[in-house]
Amino acid sequence: MNEHTSDTENTARHDGSGRDEPTDLEAALAGFESLWSPRIVTRVNDYDVRIAKVAGEHLWHAHDHTDEFFMVLEGELHIALRDGEPGEERVVVLPRGSVFVVPRGVEHKPSSARGASLLLFEPSGTLTVGDRHDPVPAHVDVTTGHALGGLGDGD
Repeated sequence: MNEHTSDTENTARHDGSGRDEPTDLEAALAGFESLWSPRIVTRVNDYDVRIAKVAGEHLWHAHDHTDEFFMVLEGELHIALRDGEPGEERVVVLPRGSVFVVPRGVEHKPSSARGASLLLFEPSGTLTVGDRHDPVPAHVDVTTGHALGGLGDGD
């Protein structure tokens, strides 16, 4: 899906306005197949806690006003970064259980050759493609996150 979408109804929240029950991340991840299309599992203050399944490459993008937190739940994630001299790139490798924060404004491109499951933490309303990005390929969902049980779940 390449339009700006948001599906936050029935999202678990801990601010008194929604469900206030534990979420089993393994079961939540088993409930959808869509790649590069994060699900919001809960909110902490003004931040979304999202899960996503990924495989292949995302796209080069940057979030100008926020850092982006990645935790690898399953598999391995590579994040290419343009955070040094102009024209230089480096890659950080995150095996299962690793965390990494991409600082605000840094161009980055996540990828996973064999697939991975991720937990992401970022301000509510943050687009998956950031504020600046390359052309969006068809396999990348341009979204601010979908509620569990929302768009594409069970496909």
